Amino acid sequence: MTTDTQQAEFAVEVRGVHKSFGALEVLQGVDLLVRKGEVTVILGPSGSGKSTLLRTLNHLEKVDRGTIRIDGDLIGYRRKGNKLHELRERDILKQRSRIGFVFQNFNLFPHLTVLENVVEAPVSAQGRDRAEVEAEAIALLERVGVGDKAHEYPRQLSGGQQQRVAIARALALRPAVILFDEPTSALDPELVGEVLAVIKQLARDGATLVIVTHEVGFAREVADTAVFMDAGVVVEQGPPEQVIDDPQHDRTKAFLSRVL
Repeated sequence: MTTDTQQAEFAVEVRGVHKSFGALEVLQGVDLLVRKGEVTVILGPSGSGKSTLLRTLNHLEKVDRGTIRIDGDLIGYRRKGNKLHELRERDILKQRSRIGFVFQNFNLFPHLTVLENVVEAPVSAQGRDRAEVEAEAIALLERVGVGDKAHEYPRQLSGGQQQRVAIARALALRPAVILFDEPTSALDPELVGEVLAVIKQLARDGATLVIVTHEVGFAREVADTAVFMDAGVVVEQGPPEQVIDDPQHDRTKAFLSRVL
């Protein structure tokens, strides 16, 4: 049983999560705890379940078994007695509005300006005052280094600029946690650094981040906790100097020997 003290300590609680697609069991009983204000980086080969796990955290993928809590709230379900009942779509959307998500491919609305992309969710999903949100959005765009692009459209921006707008959009929700799914994998190599610099600054500012990435050097630098996943399970987790620099499990050693 999770105590109130534990719930106050953890921004993310994943307990016993299973997820299958047909006969393929992608997550096989994953447990993960993320403390508030900390950065957790998830590493692992393609097909290990990293992105699926991330997508269960805001109920983009429904879990088959297990529970997920964000900031103490059960995600996607309500408990009635010993049973879990899935929430209505509008209640799920309300929960999602407190969880920032930065996708591989930016997912900006092409028909909206940069500023409108950042303002949309806080106004429509959270019901906040547009003028207040716009002022905050302009400050966030400045913070991520694209303040001069507020009135341009996504197609007019480089990939790195689009991803920084996506980060500002996530921040505009004032989220309990921000999830990053391979945030640099769609970028040209010369643009990777500008996005990683923004994420590093968020980490220094004390944001709670969960990052799926293949950038092992970045993971070593930014993570409080490194998690290595393979075949739908957490194989190893701990401080990056342990998991990345001195892995204990043969599977972790084999993976890192190929990518370092």
